[in-house]
Amino acid sequence: MEKLKNKKGLICDMDGVINQRNQTMAKKYRGTKTSTVLLFVLPALIPLIVFWIYPILKSLYISLTDWDYMSPTYNIVWFDNFRNLFQDSRFYEALWNTLVFTLGTLIPTIVIGLLLALFMQKTFKGNGILKFILFSPWITPTVAVSIVWTWIYDPGSGIANQILKFVHLPQLQWIKSSDTAMLAVIIVTVWKSLGYAMIFYLSALEKVPQELYEASGMDGAKGWQKFRDVTFPCISPTTFFLVIITMVNSLQAYDQIQILTQGGPSGSTRTLLYMYYQLGFQEFDMGQAAAIAVVMIVLTVFLSSVQFIASKKWVHY
Repeated sequence: MEKLKNKKGLICDMDGVINQRNQTMAKKYRGTKTSTVLLFVLPALIPLIVFWIYPILKSLYISLTDWDYMSPTYNIVWFDNFRNLFQDSRFYEALWNTLVFTLGTLIPTIVIGLLLALFMQKTFKGNGILKFILFSPWITPTVAVSIVWTWIYDPGSGIANQILKFVHLPQLQWIKSSDTAMLAVIIVTVWKSLGYAMIFYLSALEKVPQELYEASGMDGAKGWQKFRDVTFPCISPTTFFLVIITMVNSLQAYDQIQILTQGGPSGSTRTLLYMYYQLGFQEFDMGQAAAIAVVMIVLTVFLSSVQFIASKKWVHY
């Protein structure tokens, strides 16, 4: 009996040693696995920290100061910049202009881009050349595009008024008038973005299973019904992606506004981003400019979050 007890005790001790050894090996494996993952993630994580996270945190810090962009010293004013910003009528005007510009570019870009994709999906002579022509504005620098459009919008000799004159419509002042300047900037932005949206929609339309069209046709569905019940649900992830990207690009629009209108006339095209530029680099009030940057980050996150929540009802993966 004594020998049996000793054997049992020895077996239990061996089991304990084996379990402890297994736990140690498991911890080493998890540590090695974590290190390997970090090693692969680090090349992407470093630029993210340097060019995104750190600037955001730095902007948040600057928004709490009275730094004038020139002096090496500054004072912490806490939330005075935000308080002054929310009491400035220019801020609310710029906020309204930003929302108008975003919606004015978002909806036409998505709708017309989809219509162009549906048309270009058909095979006809010159299809490839037409795709290239429609996509070329997107790959052309915005500054170059905007300079050309300043000539087009010239009230005296621009082709825009020549076309209106040809169709017997009243000629406009375009970027020279506060009534039409925002429309002019929206037209340029939409024109530049159409090819980008079209290419994404073309790729999405090619992936729609033909069996779904055949099945819906057997159920008596016609052209519009096929688009509503088959095409649109299948391309809804692409639509959601384009909505987010176009919205963010509109909130960050600067080049075309700077070249075409410089935020005028009378502030009619001054968006939040352009107001940030004016406060920071023209009025040298970097603290308040950084406050606008923080507001823009919050606005972008809020609008994106709303889109993600709403997408659960209409996006089908």
